Amino acid sequence: MKMQKSPPELIEFFASVLPGPPVTGRKMFGYPAGFVNGNLFMSLFEDHMILRLPEEARAELLKKNGAKQFEPMKGRPMKEYVCVPKSMLKERKELGTWIAKALEYGASLKPKSKTAKAAKPAKKAKSR
Repeated sequence: MKMQKSPPELIEFFASVLPGPPVTGRKMFGYPAGFVNGNLFMSLFEDHMILRLPEEARAELLKKNGAKQFEPMKGRPMKEYVCVPKSMLKERKELGTWIAKALEYGASLKPKSKTAKAAKPAKKAKSR
């Protein structure tokens, strides 16, 4: 499955709404993403902005016209993530409220350790 790149104007917009420290920006699967304590809380995917939200906020956002559960592959939804309605990308104040909720949720999650990945033993190759 070939993924589409995000439009340059959406990438620029994402950079303009990405909160400052303690948030760090980096790429996830080739798309711009925002992390707090090592936890992804917002990202782009193709032509969508994605927010990671707690259950109650997720249910509230999903009631908005154009919002939908993030499903990067057909039939494989990601439970905590919602695609922001495109109309909301024009409403910076409202979008900012939702980004703040996503940031608060991301910050509430257990911090990811940078050494956790390095500490995992490598998988052994299966013998044939």
